[in-house]
Amino acid sequence: MEFFKKYKSYDFMGKRKLSLSISLVLVIGSLVLLSTKGLNFGIDFTGGTTVQVKYTSNAPIDKIRAKLREHSQFDGTIVSYFGADDEVSIKIPTSTKNISNDIGDEVSKALADTGEFEIRKVDMVGPKVGGELRNKGIMAVVLSIFVILLYVSWRFQWRFALASVVALVHDISIAMGALSLLAIDINLDILAAILTILGYSLNDTIIVFDRIREGIAGAKTDKLDVVINDSVSRTLTRTTLTSLTTFFVVFTLYMFGGEIISGFSFTLLVGIIVGTYSSIFVASAILIQLNFSITNYKKMLALKLKQQQEKDRLRAQFEQGTI
Repeated sequence: MEFFKKYKSYDFMGKRKLSLSISLVLVIGSLVLLSTKGLNFGIDFTGGTTVQVKYTSNAPIDKIRAKLREHSQFDGTIVSYFGADDEVSIKIPTSTKNISNDIGDEVSKALADTGEFEIRKVDMVGPKVGGELRNKGIMAVVLSIFVILLYVSWRFQWRFALASVVALVHDISIAMGALSLLAIDINLDILAAILTILGYSLNDTIIVFDRIREGIAGAKTDKLDVVINDSVSRTLTRTTLTSLTTFFVVFTLYMFGGEIISGFSFTLLVGIIVGTYSSIFVASAILIQLNFSITNYKKMLALKLKQQQEKDRLRAQFEQGTI
C-alpha cells in the first residue's frame, strides 16, 4: 500500500528551521512547566493510600470531602471522580503504618452518612518504597538513553547517535510537559509508557537512519539535505502506516479502557505523535546541524572496507598455511 508517490522526494529539510523552532518552543515550554508546576507524583512514588469507592447513585463529592475533613487522619486527602459520576478516588497521603485500623474500614465509617456505597479497591505504598521506586525509575530512563547512545554510536556514527538522543530527549520532554500541564498522576504505568516511547521513537529513528545510510552509500551528490529528503520520502509510507495503526489502537484504549489506564494510554498517544514527528523532522535536521559530511563518511566506510579486506586476506593466508 502506497500513500505517497513512490519516486517523489519531499523537501522535509527545507522546512527544518521551522520544525526545529517549533520543537524548541515545545521543549522550552515543557521545561518551564516541569520547573514551575512540576509533576504530580502518585502514591507509587510518594507513598500513601488510594481508596476507590463506588456509589449506587451519583457520588456526593462535596459531602465526601466535608466528612473526610472532620477526621485529622485524612488531612491532605484528595477526592476526585474516577471515570464516572458514581465512583470516586480518595487519595490519602498516609499508609496503614500511620493508622491503627484498616484504612478501608476507616473510610467506610467516615462516609457512612454519604449514601450507599462499596469499597472497590485499596492500594497502599509506604513512603520509603515510593522513594526507591521514583529513584529507580529515573535511573531506568537515564540508563536507557545512555545505552541507546552507545548502541547507535556502534551501529552508525557518533553524529547519528547524538541526533537520535536529542530526538529522544525531545520526545520525553514534551510528553512530560503534557503530563505536568494536565496534572496527571505519575505512577509506575506512566513510567512504563515513557520507556515505551523511548523504544518506539528509537525504532522509527533507526529505520530512517538506516535508509539515510543506504542513500549515502549510493548517493551521487554530497548534499546531505538532498539525500535525507530522498531517504525519508522512501520511508514515509511505512512510517505513516505504523504510526496510524499504533495510534488508533492506543486511542481506542484511551477512549474505552477506563480511568485506570487513561494516564498510560494518554502518554503513549503523545509519544506516538511526537515520536513520529521527531523521527522525520528533528533527528534528521539535527544531523545536518552537526555538520555531518557525506564525503568524510564515505572515506570512513572505504577505510573500514579496506581494513576488513586485509583481515580477510590475512585469514585466508593463515588457513592455507602461507603465513
